[in-house]
Amino acid sequence: MTRVHDMGGRFGDGPVVPEPEDEVFHEAWHARALAVTLAAGALGQWNLDMSRHARECLAPKDYSRFSYYEKWMAGLADLLVARGVVTRAELAGEDPAPSPLADRKLAAGQVAAALAKGGPADRDAGPAPAFAPGDRLVTRLPARNAFVPGGHTRLPSYAAGQVGTILRCHGNHVLPDANAHGLGEQPEPLYSVVFDAADLWGAPERAGDEVTLDLWQSYLRPA
Repeated sequence: MTRVHDMGGRFGDGPVVPEPEDEVFHEAWHARALAVTLAAGALGQWNLDMSRHARECLAPKDYSRFSYYEKWMAGLADLLVARGVVTRAELAGEDPAPSPLADRKLAAGQVAAALAKGGPADRDAGPAPAFAPGDRLVTRLPARNAFVPGGHTRLPSYAAGQVGTILRCHGNHVLPDANAHGLGEQPEPLYSVVFDAADLWGAPERAGDEVTLDLWQSYLRPA
């Protein structure tokens, strides 16, 4: 099931205007938004895929008008309430109750190490790869979550039902479709798949242009 965030190949959204290469944050509050998001993530109440899904589930009118970091903050607010970290009243300004998660706060001195550690999603467990570089495959149609109706997936709608070629296998990685909904990591092989841009867009900028997507094994079948 697609949502407003699945915009690839869509006309009418206007040009992409790059920001200056030396500009880290366009506005000062963007740095604070990133910091708050990282600090809240350190509480351990959700995973990366849950946070992505929260942003995707914003109301279409809000998603369309919000800036990048406004989407982050709105998704974070929804997660904090949904996971019981804070109440709606507390978000609205009511004095917060003491939190049992207080000892998990991310102190300033821990930030550099936390950022350096990152959140690797590769795993040793999982099935053996069923495909190899050079294999021709077709992607799932429609682009949907096989576990949860309307759930999170990393298969974009513009690539659904399209034929591509395996470029490489990255080993087993956490399956976002399951992990975003508390169904466990369920790791499976992740592949880089190359598509002809003309097959996806219909009118590529240049003949021979390609689009490369990282796709999980359950998204794919032999062409």
